[in-house]
Amino acid sequence: MDTDARLYLASTSPRRRRLLASLGIDFEIADVDVDETPLEDEPAADMVLRLAVAKAGAAAAGARDLVLAADTAVVVDDETLGKPCAKADALQMLERLSGRAHRVLTGVALRGPHGMHTALSDTDVYFREIGRDEALAYWQSGEPRDKAGSYAVQGLGGALVRRMEGSYSGVVGLPVFETVALLRDAGLDVMATMRSND
Repeated sequence: MDTDARLYLASTSPRRRRLLASLGIDFEIADVDVDETPLEDEPAADMVLRLAVAKAGAAAAGARDLVLAADTAVVVDDETLGKPCAKADALQMLERLSGRAHRVLTGVALRGPHGMHTALSDTDVYFREIGRDEALAYWQSGEPRDKAGSYAVQGLGGALVRRMEGSYSGVVGLPVFETVALLRDAGLDVMATMRSND
């Protein structure tokens, strides 16, 4: 990676910011505005990759810079669950997820001097049974309001998760394995940067 180049995160998500910051690399935030409406009959995997690419492409950055973006979807019964519109919507989502498995897909895109590159994280998440009163109490905590699928695994919602198969950080919103691999391929070796900071 060019020493004068900068890394941008095309996201205002505090969760993605924290995950990227945990890797010990410097980056700046690029605020982007992208229409996230799903296309008709669009598979969730295609959607998250398309939106990640759109976000990375929409960010203002120099030709030598790197722009990282991501998009996450919660999928159950082949239906993508978005963010809840209101309490009834959130309770219905939590009821659908209760006692069963669902998938969390996160698409990651990295734009740089050598073009756009993508990766997909696919995780199976298994919820325990959730009672109506518990779902209501969770809604009243405020946590589900802006979360896809009406839960946050890194918060109180983690108490609903019995187990998962795949990437915890992918469920949070920025899969570390895939992100580090994309950055390494673009010339930014995160592990080498960590060693040099010792």
